[in-house]
Amino acid sequence: MNLGMAGNRVRVILDTNILISAIGFGGVPREIFLLTVEEKIKGIISQILLAELIEVVNKKFPKLITNLPNIEASINESFVIVQPKKTINIVRDKDDNRVLEAAVEGECNFIITGGQDLLDLGKFENIKIVTPSQFLEE
Repeated sequence: MNLGMAGNRVRVILDTNILISAIGFGGVPREIFLLTVEEKIKGIISQILLAELIEVVNKKFPKLITNLPNIEASINESFVIVQPKKTINIVRDKDDNRVLEAAVEGECNFIITGGQDLLDLGKFENIKIVTPSQFLEE
């Protein structure tokens, strides 16, 4: 994958399911998360998506709760936090619409997700929607 020049890095949204996988399970999602921490790609997130991540960890992954402060610190240091101005309602899951909003606001090149509704779109406003493995193949 060509990650671009340092000043013109690929901009990505990591959907909440990818962040959870990266934090809790490793594999390709963690590889991509580490690319953002190492500033090889630019991670984009919104406050709404960060709040969703915290909520999901608290509800479904109690073993990860002790890692939340470190996770939040890594995201705050490594990701650009955007405030979407445009409301999007094209997929049935409102949380997926929030991902699209942040990706548009953050001028992303990719949305990386495991969510089928987003993957079915394939592309939105010139933003490719891919799985973690597809992203690394690009």
